[in-house]
Amino acid sequence: MANKIMYFFAASLVLGAGCKAPDATDLPQQLKIVCTTGMIADAVANIAGAEASVTALMGPGVDPHLYKASQGDLQLLSQADLIFYNGLHLEGKMSEILEKIGRTRPVIAVSDGISEDRLLKLANVGDAHDPHIWFDVALWSKAVAHIGASLERQDTAHADGYRARTAGYLDSLLQLDDWVRGQLASIPPEQRVLITAHDAFSYFGRAYGVEVRGLQGISTVSEYGLKDVSDLVEFISGRRINAVFVESSVPVKSLEAVVEGCQKRGHQVRIGGMLYSDAMGAAGAPEGAYLGMVRANVRTIVHALKGMDHAEDSH
Repeated sequence: MANKIMYFFAASLVLGAGCKAPDATDLPQQLKIVCTTGMIADAVANIAGAEASVTALMGPGVDPHLYKASQGDLQLLSQADLIFYNGLHLEGKMSEILEKIGRTRPVIAVSDGISEDRLLKLANVGDAHDPHIWFDVALWSKAVAHIGASLERQDTAHADGYRARTAGYLDSLLQLDDWVRGQLASIPPEQRVLITAHDAFSYFGRAYGVEVRGLQGISTVSEYGLKDVSDLVEFISGRRINAVFVESSVPVKSLEAVVEGCQKRGHQVRIGGMLYSDAMGAAGAPEGAYLGMVRANVRTIVHALKGMDHAEDSH
């Protein structure tokens, strides 16, 4: 109870930190920008350059669906000039805090840069949409463009620099999208089936012609049951799929039960590797940046679904 009281006390400090959103003339020479996920922080850092210090609240291996802001996070948010978040309920437990902070400073959902007709609706969940927009590189480009436009609008003194860096980063994303399409096209169509721990790759599947299945639902908040496991085992065994994939932000045990179930049915399926889904890799590693994360995922998927052995996978 005491922790809960302290949490809401800290939140109240954040909300009382200012009475109006800053305009361009109020902003310091170097912006303090706080982002929720690593993917967003990476895009913002590429566009902001030396004009800002960029902090991500959620590091490697962190599940944004389950994330709860700490008092340290609330302090960072209270000191930020700008805040970027994904939206579409990805940051489920933080949504209310972000909404309240938005009354005192600019809080920007990067998904607002994507038209609703390009978003995937969730079945039987009202008007809710799939939040995993970064898995379609071309779609993510729309969110990145929105970040660039938002920085130009909030800090007009450095607008030319933001515009130039946005254009350069968008060009890198265009090249990455072409590369992903070429890599996945090398997998025979009947083998393009991606089985993961939770249903995070629907945009990836739609964009690149891959059939996707997840053991858990769109959010890891929803728990899987015996029927979910048995249904997936039946699907994998019936289609003779040879690999499933774990995720860096989801416990491995969720898919171990599926592998074991397939073995009991006489079908050998292996864990084809680890994918970065809701979080990027370690800072400083290639997978710690969006471009490197996407490349690492695609290489892992291609090698496993084409049935390459471990020696080949290591190259």
